[in-house]
Amino acid sequence: MASIARVPSRCTAETARATVAFEIAGYSRHKEIAGAGLFRGKFLRSPAFSIGGYEWCVRYYPDAEESEGHVSVYLELLTKNAEVRALCSFMLVDPVKKKSIVVHSFKEPRVFNGKWPSWGLLKFMKSTPEVESVYLRNDCLVIECEVSVIKETLEIHVPPSDLSVNLAKLLEGKGADVTFKVQGEVFSAHKILLATRSAVFDAEYYGPMGGKGAQDITIDDMQPAVFKSFLHFIYTDSMPSMDNLEDDDKREMVKHLLVAADKYAMERMKMVCERMLCKSLDVENVATILALADQHNCRNPKDACIEFMLSSNRMNDVIASQGYVQLKRSSPDIIVDVLERAAKSRKI
Repeated sequence: MASIARVPSRCTAETARATVAFEIAGYSRHKEIAGAGLFRGKFLRSPAFSIGGYEWCVRYYPDAEESEGHVSVYLELLTKNAEVRALCSFMLVDPVKKKSIVVHSFKEPRVFNGKWPSWGLLKFMKSTPEVESVYLRNDCLVIECEVSVIKETLEIHVPPSDLSVNLAKLLEGKGADVTFKVQGEVFSAHKILLATRSAVFDAEYYGPMGGKGAQDITIDDMQPAVFKSFLHFIYTDSMPSMDNLEDDDKREMVKHLLVAADKYAMERMKMVCERMLCKSLDVENVATILALADQHNCRNPKDACIEFMLSSNRMNDVIASQGYVQLKRSSPDIIVDVLERAAKSRKI
């Protein structure tokens, strides 16, 4: 049954803000023409300007209808087929004090679109001598308009990938086409997934000499718990939880997984095991891990083991360990390498 997961989302607003100035030169002339009825309902338009990715202009009416002795000012959206939410404030500039006086600010955003392309004030400034004497200089009126374009973006929280969780469910057996028998335990798997993850499995199932029909495979060189963890990594690309294991048991599990990773050419898994073993080095286990690293061509843990043995005067304690005795018996060449490095370090 399909299910819909609900995830949190939020709408955030980004604001682009700018202030433009519109100079009405020849104010008296425009007023005179409007007073004669020749300019009723007509307007002056400022040069276009861009704010928030949209084109705008300011419209100035010397004598709009129903303005009752006032000049009118409007902000107009010029961009076609757009809908924009914006705040705007209209100001008059005092030329003497060189100060902007806010006449009106819209407290709530206005929606500018094809139906309502402009918003403003019908009664912006009284066109009386008393008021004009304050704001006119050289027969020029300066109007400022501050525009804040509000851009809303919907932010949807995307949950982390659950691909590995879903793939892990395949280990329950659904759609499996191959089984592994490991010391009496049976594990189901999928050939195509195994072949995708391992070149060895790929050659075995799909190579020229591969046995495509083989559906039951017996594994004799691996413990069931190790093979289960090995499959878990193949399907999820991560180590299974080992919190229930003691440190020694966890280390042994990782050793076995490194051997499996090397056998089946799982390079990333091999490196994960190498890193875990390098973090667990101590006097008692370093020789054993060194032998394992040498046997499976693990250069990084091999160098880490030798460095550990040579540092902080640990060599005598390592030599006294049971692991060193086994190392000396099984891999004498490594002992020679260790002793050569020790001699070089003493010379330095």
